[in-house]
Amino acid sequence: MKPDAVAVAERLLDSAATAWARVTSGGWSVNEHWLVELEDGSRAFLKHSAPTEPCPTWLRDERGVYAALEGPFLPRLLGWEDGERPLLVLEDLSPGAHWPPPWRPGDVDMVLSALREVAASPVLAPLRRLADDSIGGWPEVARDPEPFLSLGLVSPQWLEAALPALIHGWDATPLDGDAPLHCDIRSDNLCLRDGRAIIFDWSHGRVGNPEFDVAFWLPSLALEGGPEPDAFGVDGFAVYVAGFFAELAGLTPPEGAPAVRGFQCAQLEVALPWACRVLGLP
Repeated sequence: MKPDAVAVAERLLDSAATAWARVTSGGWSVNEHWLVELEDGSRAFLKHSAPTEPCPTWLRDERGVYAALEGPFLPRLLGWEDGERPLLVLEDLSPGAHWPPPWRPGDVDMVLSALREVAASPVLAPLRRLADDSIGGWPEVARDPEPFLSLGLVSPQWLEAALPALIHGWDATPLDGDAPLHCDIRSDNLCLRDGRAIIFDWSHGRVGNPEFDVAFWLPSLALEGGPEPDAFGVDGFAVYVAGFFAELAGLTPPEGAPAVRGFQCAQLEVALPWACRVLGLP
């Protein structure tokens, strides 16, 4: 039986599907993903929203980013249909693409170059400001330290002594700016093709300080064999990155993503020592 996403894509693209296959996402989304081959010889990638929030809202937000940004760092938007389960149709990036890891020589520089292009792009439609987002971070850890302490990474005594510096560093992080941001850079949200990086999954697009995108990529990059975060000149975000993961990693996993807290904890194990080095904490 033909999946609903494929039938809608046929109508949007005005071409019959000759083959389709469901794709297992490398990220944490519960949306459906499909690769489709069409009668006219073209191929497309389909992102079909799960029926429960926040998935439909996030997909609409992603569609909004495609209205706000243009550039070679984006896949081409081929079609869109809103509804109870919105559908986003994008070009298929698979042919000729490399999906890190592993990170080959020059790959990291390609991603950094793409992020510079993103940051320099004009914003053609409204995007929310990063500085307006409500993120608890270290102040939330101070309010309720048990989820963070349950990870066993530090002692209660260490946390009590370190919290004043961590909260000060959190509050001092320069979030504001006018550059477009992706806000979720990881290897499962990009591919490398024809000498450049292409970034997808734009559900959290914002405007703010472009160092944010680089800084939040670095813990997962280090886990995949890349350089340590200190090598990128964005130490002003180290405390913020660590605080983001410190607040979340010890919480109950969200429905549909049972492994996400473990991944957040692994990133925290990179980001927290980075923050300590920046602040001079033991």
